[in-house]
Amino acid sequence: MSRDPPASVLLPTTVWTSAIEEVADQLGPSDELLVICDTASDPVVRDVSEDTGAVRLVIAGEPVGCSGKANAIAAGMEAAEHDRIVWTDDDFHHPDDWLERLLSAYDRQGPTTEVPSFVGRDPLSTLFEPQYALGGTAGVYFGDVAWAGAVVFERNDLPDEGMFVRDLRSTVSDDGLLTDRLDITPVKRVRRVEVGGTVRETLERHVRFVQIVRRHAPAGFAINGVLALGTTVAGVLFPLPTLALLTGLFAVLYAAFGVRRWTFLLAYPSVMVSVPFLAYGLLRRTFVWGGRRYRWRSLFDVEVVE
Repeated sequence: MSRDPPASVLLPTTVWTSAIEEVADQLGPSDELLVICDTASDPVVRDVSEDTGAVRLVIAGEPVGCSGKANAIAAGMEAAEHDRIVWTDDDFHHPDDWLERLLSAYDRQGPTTEVPSFVGRDPLSTLFEPQYALGGTAGVYFGDVAWAGAVVFERNDLPDEGMFVRDLRSTVSDDGLLTDRLDITPVKRVRRVEVGGTVRETLERHVRFVQIVRRHAPAGFAINGVLALGTTVAGVLFPLPTLALLTGLFAVLYAAFGVRRWTFLLAYPSVMVSVPFLAYGLLRRTFVWGGRRYRWRSLFDVEVVE
């Protein structure tokens, strides 16, 4: 279908996934899909050839002083041909109308993001699902937070695109930085994203998320910490009423976003372990993401340790 203006879709990945085909099938005649990898040795390189039409390969290079994801997005922003930009990820299903609905939302309300629903693939990430629903789903929607899995904006929406791209190459969180620079309006379209796989992966992801919130929303982070501590104390002093209240509240939260998961029943134990895991995320000095270990000293001070 023909669109005006055309869009550039940025999809960072190192391997070919069904998401590439799903998005490619939705492109208009003038749209483009940029598949962004790290190096020429990444497996996806052999799958994206010169004759794939609107699908282009961008090799970002090894990150220096930033995360691999932020580095990939920076390279994609520089390589994109169009002013309307869409970011997406390779770890969820993109239905046939995904791109059209996202672009139409921009026409109505400007910079727009969809909302993730994180589903655990190991015991710890399953236990964390109520926390994900609160922070990762409701938090994105009610907090006007950009989710890099499905966000659309135009270059002139950014106060200074050049500075934004430079800052991407000095930080960890691409969508955290985008939230800081843009007024984003979420739409209540929830995309299921499977996370974890092993307890170690879930722990590393938890540390990264804790540090992202701490760096980009320190006031909200402090408030959430106080609320978590207060709820934990209530859960110890009044376990049965707290269990009933939390289970009911999370059942309503799940229903409000159309999340059909039994894990709202884990609300009480999930909240009860939130404070020690929050402390763990704060005390850890490094974390692993995408096979690299990072030390994040401050918002724009990142070391790739290995």
